[in-house]
Amino acid sequence: MRNKLLVLLILCFVADSAIAKVTLPDILSDNMVLQQNTSVKLWGKASPNSMVKIQPSWMKMTTTVKTDKKGNWITSIQTPQATFTPQTLTFSDGEVLTLKNILIGEVWLASGQSNMEMPLNGFWNCPIQGANETIAFSGQNKGIRFATAPKTAAYEPQETVKGKWMESNPENTPWFSATAYHFAQTIYKTLNVPVGIIVCSWGGSRVESWTNREILETYADIDLSKKGIEAVEEWKRPLVMYNGMLKPLTNFTIKGFIWYQGESNVGKHEDYPVRFAKMVELWRKDRGLGNLPFYYADIAPWIYGDGESGISGALLREAQFKSQFIIPNSGMISTNDLVEEYEKTNIHPKNKIDVGKRLAYLALNQTYNFKGIAAHGPEYKSMEVKDGRIILSFNYAQDGFNRENDIRGFEICGSDKVFLPAEARLDNNNLKIILSNGQIPEPVAARYGFRNFLPGNLANTRELPVVPFRTDNF
Repeated sequence: MRNKLLVLLILCFVADSAIAKVTLPDILSDNMVLQQNTSVKLWGKASPNSMVKIQPSWMKMTTTVKTDKKGNWITSIQTPQATFTPQTLTFSDGEVLTLKNILIGEVWLASGQSNMEMPLNGFWNCPIQGANETIAFSGQNKGIRFATAPKTAAYEPQETVKGKWMESNPENTPWFSATAYHFAQTIYKTLNVPVGIIVCSWGGSRVESWTNREILETYADIDLSKKGIEAVEEWKRPLVMYNGMLKPLTNFTIKGFIWYQGESNVGKHEDYPVRFAKMVELWRKDRGLGNLPFYYADIAPWIYGDGESGISGALLREAQFKSQFIIPNSGMISTNDLVEEYEKTNIHPKNKIDVGKRLAYLALNQTYNFKGIAAHGPEYKSMEVKDGRIILSFNYAQDGFNRENDIRGFEICGSDKVFLPAEARLDNNNLKIILSNGQIPEPVAARYGFRNFLPGNLANTRELPVVPFRTDNF
């Protein structure tokens, strides 16, 4: 009997010791970047009802937190100004765990579908512009770090998701999101501080994929039963990406979000602005950090379901453009000019350099207050019909445009509502665009880039493109 009791005590001691060691989620790892000049959250597990001590290398004060009856703990610590000097974080409940090579800087979360997921290495038959050079020189960006969550679906909210922090070097960067990398590189070079990017994306995902059950239950067209979810293609399933990938990252303190998504919501443009806004509101509420910046790209020109001359993609882009006016502290960039003619059948255009840079310009202008950096391309303001011509005015074109001749992408129509290509010319005196077509003596409406695949070439003097638009509501 005594031997059995002794064995039982030993087993209990071994089990308790296994629990005793502080364990951390993957997102808290060596090489991570912590947001500067703020209170960042740290969390993990240890023995139930025990004390965990946390010692940052940048301060003398130790933070102590008590675990709950399940062994969970969460606390906050203050971070200093950004620094490239590697720091450490030491955790102890009797047994020591130390995270090394930590930098303090700016942290952003990048999400969406395949055009955000697409790594510098590219996809099959889908290259990334300038990838080899970007990868070759990536070791010079010592302050850029990435953590990428693998595709993880879950029917219920999860506590953890895989994905440790990795340094920028030629071995690692081929697998970093290309859009997010060029965003990070632009922020890094401008601010001269470390930049950390958490990538949480899934090709083909919808806005509904990144939204929680409580919101989705209010959508009549969404079946949240297990059978209903499994009836949807894996990459379009509602709820499961929020639960499996995004929710576990909620506690990690960030500066803001970048987003590149929309292709799988084509055909649902009427619902998109409200559902998109609710998703953003949820993400912000989960983190409790106020209206964190949210910057996003519109969907790339592509043939979509109704072909090259159809407008299903254009309608979704229009919905994306409208969304920034109902989502506080947000902004959209246009990608209309960033495709080649041969890419009309490739939903993954190669130019992710300018997508990332334009997202960074929004952040630098609106979040970091670099007002000398332009953030917006020309946006349609008003229309006047005079002498058989349409005269268009724009916002964000105060210094004029990038060209006076060979302006492409405009169409006009008469009362028959049939749109034909328009001759466009610049009114230099008033910085307006004048449209005409000899077959349409009495035009009533104008459009720019308002088809699934109709790249334009008009931009402002900072080379930021005119955002596709229509003056009608046909």
